[in-house]
Amino acid sequence: MTEQQRISSLFEKLYHGDPWIDINIVSTLSSLTAGEASKRVLPNCNTIWEITNHLISWRQNVLQRVHGNTLKTPSHNYFVEVKDTTEEAWTEVLKKLEETQSHWLHFLKNVKIEDFEKQYPVNNMTYYEHIQGIIQHDAYHLGQIVLLSKLL
Repeated sequence: MTEQQRISSLFEKLYHGDPWIDINIVSTLSSLTAGEASKRVLPNCNTIWEITNHLISWRQNVLQRVHGNTLKTPSHNYFVEVKDTTEEAWTEVLKKLEETQSHWLHFLKNVKIEDFEKQYPVNNMTYYEHIQGIIQHDAYHLGQIVLLSKLL
């Protein structure tokens, strides 16, 4: 198995498979209604929906980085209040998350192993570190989502 295949496997398991942590993104988010996802269960904390949008934006950001684009991260760090909290809007967010998954898997299928050593000029981290970082980022926020969902 190549390194690209191992990373793809990690992405797939965390997203909708059976990862080592025993929970995945799809089963966790698909069990929530728009009302639950948009509820602020703790003061001064993000909603599940806001965290999900943050995941989507960072997945897009890092994917652009490993495609060679230099981006400026917004000061809000992709945490933005959700205005449209309808079921239709929640369904669209979950579709957008699915699209990021598809884009990542396509990238990983086609990336060359030597590209892993390229460095992103803003932080001098390698593309490999960025790829591993987005998996860690997803797992970190999935834990937050699970905790918030238990408080609903």
